[in-house]
Amino acid sequence: MDDCIFCKIVARQVLSKLIYENDELIAFYDINPAAPVHLLIVPKQHIPTLADCAEQHAPLLGKMALLAPRLAQEHGCGYQLDAQGEASGGFKTLLNVGPDGGQEVYHLHMHVTGGSRR
Repeated sequence: MDDCIFCKIVARQVLSKLIYENDELIAFYDINPAAPVHLLIVPKQHIPTLADCAEQHAPLLGKMALLAPRLAQEHGCGYQLDAQGEASGGFKTLLNVGPDGGQEVYHLHMHVTGGSRR
């Protein structure tokens, strides 16, 4: 897609602070963060929305979901239990879909947000 900002980031036509990359996904910092930690996980394949995904995209969606806790942990907002079973940390994941869902960039992406609520 010629006018898609995320496709341009994937193609290195637009600079971004990449934090992860493999053959299928990239992850980078959101340029307009809504939390102390705000990361985006983006498939390299252009898929406009989650609603455009089919069964064939299930492995890709699974990889996105599994990458989120790893990146959250690496950026200081991972979820953990201490020896007494007390929980700490945590993060949110979000997939916006369509205009009423708050989607601004029509290239599938997962927001990973976190940071202290204090």
